Amino acid sequence: MEVKDNEFSRQFEATVNGNTYTIEYSIQERKLFLTKVHQPEGAEDDGVISDMLKEILATVEEKRWRVMPIHPKVVAFFRKNPGYKDMLPPGIRI
Repeated sequence: MEVKDNEFSRQFEATVNGNTYTIEYSIQERKLFLTKVHQPEGAEDDGVISDMLKEILATVEEKRWRVMPIHPKVVAFFRKNPGYKDMLPPGIRI
């Protein structure tokens, strides 16, 4: 899966089986705020959002930014994958 950063729309995009999934974001002071997750109606989330987040977090880690999960699906991802919790800003607990 290829995750594209659409900087104009401020969202990450991936197309899987003809369905487009997006994760909206904003950037402030070297922090990536993941604000909204959109998946097509009727499309099952068979790990697509998790795979997208793993690719996004790999890029964020290279830039040495922090991540602020705002959307419940992103928060759930961090809860299920404690190895990524070191990417959260100091003092943020999930």
